[in-house]
Amino acid sequence: MEPSAQAIERVFREESGVVIAALVAQLRDLDLAEDAFQDAVASALERWPADGVPRRPGAWLLIAARRKALDRLRRRATRLDKESALAIEAELAALPETAEDESEIPDERLRLIFTCAHPALSPPAQVALTLRTLGGLSTAEIARAFLVDESAMARRLVRAKAKLREEGVPYSVPPFEALAERRDAVLAVLYLIFNEGYAASSGYLLVRHELAREAIRLARVLARLLPDDGEVRGLLALMLLVDARRDARVDASGAGVPLEEQDRRLWDRAQIDEGRGLVAGLGPVEPSGPYALQARIAAQHVAGERFADIDWRAVVALYDRLADRTRSPVIELNRAIAIALAEGPEAGLTLLSALAESLADYPPYLAARADLLRRAGRIPEARAAYRVALERVATAPERALLERRMAALEG
Repeated sequence: MEPSAQAIERVFREESGVVIAALVAQLRDLDLAEDAFQDAVASALERWPADGVPRRPGAWLLIAARRKALDRLRRRATRLDKESALAIEAELAALPETAEDESEIPDERLRLIFTCAHPALSPPAQVALTLRTLGGLSTAEIARAFLVDESAMARRLVRAKAKLREEGVPYSVPPFEALAERRDAVLAVLYLIFNEGYAASSGYLLVRHELAREAIRLARVLARLLPDDGEVRGLLALMLLVDARRDARVDASGAGVPLEEQDRRLWDRAQIDEGRGLVAGLGPVEPSGPYALQARIAAQHVAGERFADIDWRAVVALYDRLADRTRSPVIELNRAIAIALAEGPEAGLTLLSALAESLADYPPYLAARADLLRRAGRIPEARAAYRVALERVATAPERALLERRMAALEG
């Protein structure tokens, strides 16, 4: 049976990070690696629908991208330092020629993260570049994550890559004494990669497991590098506690399932225990960084046997501290929802009104407002709010959930 376009796209998503990281290690040129990978993807789109997805698609893409890179190097030889071009060509010529000969793709992703998190780049550029190269996210998806225009994000990515070239940034994990200065950028990268995996910004899937798993794996590596860092352990705990609920987040029909309706028997108890153990080891709430605070909130969400057991006043207190540290409208949105569950929907709606300008086109904000209007019994307003949310939501499971709630209101 011919593979569907959706199946092929999923392979590209799953393999892009490790293949591009390996290419950067071999080519020492991020632009060339990305261009060669895109050339390989174009070849795959021509061949795979008829031939089928290869047994080892990542190795196939890596081999094809190397060949494309060689072609590009030869075409550009007159404009490159010939000695460097010939050295790279010689190295590539010595590498395997077929996917069957490529026993294992070297995992160079941590190096790529630290390269993209170099202090020469601004923090937003560090995060955006890593999401593009390692996370396999499109420019449009990254722009949505940053709440900015797609063209502005494209310009930011071009400038970031040019800056790395100008600075001659090495492709390596920095020495231990230099790890701390890049820690915040790396944590932000991992957090956004995980968020895109946990709540995809577009497509047929609400959860993109490969991105969530990758973020957790890299967080574990970072925790081994910085074992005494509470924020690193906090981020790992947060990911584990949130990801533990993945199997309960979509029902049999493909619709999203909110926390209050999830079947807790489907949660991964081993991950919850590990995450709660990490939270317990964080020590006192003060001082706590933003990831440690979010981990504490996630631990509250999985406490008890029922949704009704959640201590929403404790959650609000944690969100108060988190909002003071981040000044993020998205955190303020989550705080408003927690206050609505602690004090009633009208209290939450009052807070949401103050966020209307900054989050006007943000689908979770629009969905939350519709839901609180429904809880408050303001049915005509809720219907109108659900219609607006449906115009903005980008994933099929979220759309199905909103449509189900709209149908319940109509009924």
